[in-house]
Amino acid sequence: MHTTIYSARKIITMNASRPTATHVAVREGRILGAGSIDELKGWGPHELDDRFADKVLMPGLVEAHAHLMAGGLWRYTYCGYFDLRDPDGRNWPGGRTLEAVIGQLSGASARQADGPLLGWGFDPIYFGDQRVSRHDLDRVSAARAVGVLHASGHILNVNSFVLEKAGLLRTGVEHPGMPLGADGLPTGELKGPDAMTAAFAIVGLDRSFLSGDEFGVRAFAKLAVRAGVTTSTDLAATLLEPELDSLLSITAEDDYPLRLVPLLRLIGMTPAQAVERSVALSSRSTERLRLGRIKVVADGSIQGFSARMRWPGYFNGAPNGLWYTAPETIRDCYTLALQSGVQVHTHTNGDEATELALDCLAAALKAAPTRDHRFNLQHCQLADAAQFRRMKALDMCVNLFANHHFYWGDQHYSTTVGPERAERMNACATAQRSGVPFAIHSDAPVTPLGPLFTAWCAVNRLTASGRVLGAHERISVADALQAITLGAAYTLKLDHEIGSIESGKRADFCVLDDDPTAVPPEQLKDVRVWGTVQGGRVFQAPQPV
Repeated sequence: MHTTIYSARKIITMNASRPTATHVAVREGRILGAGSIDELKGWGPHELDDRFADKVLMPGLVEAHAHLMAGGLWRYTYCGYFDLRDPDGRNWPGGRTLEAVIGQLSGASARQADGPLLGWGFDPIYFGDQRVSRHDLDRVSAARAVGVLHASGHILNVNSFVLEKAGLLRTGVEHPGMPLGADGLPTGELKGPDAMTAAFAIVGLDRSFLSGDEFGVRAFAKLAVRAGVTTSTDLAATLLEPELDSLLSITAEDDYPLRLVPLLRLIGMTPAQAVERSVALSSRSTERLRLGRIKVVADGSIQGFSARMRWPGYFNGAPNGLWYTAPETIRDCYTLALQSGVQVHTHTNGDEATELALDCLAAALKAAPTRDHRFNLQHCQLADAAQFRRMKALDMCVNLFANHHFYWGDQHYSTTVGPERAERMNACATAQRSGVPFAIHSDAPVTPLGPLFTAWCAVNRLTASGRVLGAHERISVADALQAITLGAAYTLKLDHEIGSIESGKRADFCVLDDDPTAVPPEQLKDVRVWGTVQGGRVFQAPQPV
């Protein structure tokens, strides 16, 4: 039995009984103990490894809401507003105007001789009241399929070529996710999975890009190492057999640096089928691929105006958003999942969607009383204090979208929900006061994968313009670090294995050049990540270029 003892400048354990250490002993991919070298020598013969002597170790960071397509989308054209680094560390500049985005797509069209052209990361809300239509994308090309996926992943804009191929370039289309122009024809904006699916294949996408694409699985792992992440969800997987085979094969490789937790999305199947499939998947879990959970999507996105809002609705008067899953379907899924011991995570952005999920779980728990179910509300951006009290009473967890303060906070304040509700969004402090276990997340690729940046967002609540959005909901650095380690692990029912550096747990570490507990809170996002240790295996991050 080979034992390695790693030395470090400091080890932040997230273990309340021993918060810091100078050394950690690892055997067979698990932690023997953390403490001083003299204490750990008691484990017998060992190798002392000083490669991290000038580094700071934390538990491997846990991203409890991301998507593998954050890796796969890099084969297409980035069209986001903010600069972004790719899996290899190369910086891609954002498009700050609609004309710049059209220019990026036109350049890609010139380089790519034929076939569909897809952009991603786009969001017209940054361009004020300017909306994007098929005519804008026709300027890129009228002779090939052109589509651009919004940053939220809930909206796809397409050109006239795509609409014609889909049989939608006609009058008489009546679909809540397909707005019409003054000419009575669809504008090319497709909102929600039902509307978007009609164009997916035409723009070069299929469902495998969500959860089983080999390029994406490998690229996502590079992003994870660069961010210090050793465990990540894929929070809307289809998990068809070919995709599952690919995931099992790739994650079994000796040099794959990440533990993946894909959730089966409830779409295209009944609740009974989803629960049955999840139970079967659970038995196929491995150390680096954890299966058997369900994802339900109740509504859309706030900045895309497809989230379901309680009265008084959207600040700018936009009509209410879309229901993605029927209430009776959610309630049936919850009941059957509780009966079978399957955990369910539910996407709720608007407060009406959150209220629906709470009502459905309350009814399901009456039908199937269950302890420690840890059903999660994902995003849950507009929940008020009363809803957090209901979450506590129902023994729920919540995973809050802290990154929204920076990326869309200014737009929420001025356009989507207005000043008062914007200041309570992603209410970490209220969750904490209410006793609701919580995590925070990036929802990559909606925002970049980077738990330390997410922690900075929850601590500072700064928008892109520098506005403090809800000072009363800020949390401490210590609590934010808890939320991206042990807190996130708890929401996934993995806190007995990961989330802290203590005896018996997996040897998963985030290796840092800086001490996140020593820098000023406003510099937390700038803490440098050297790489990770995952299951006792060392991975240095790709160096930025």
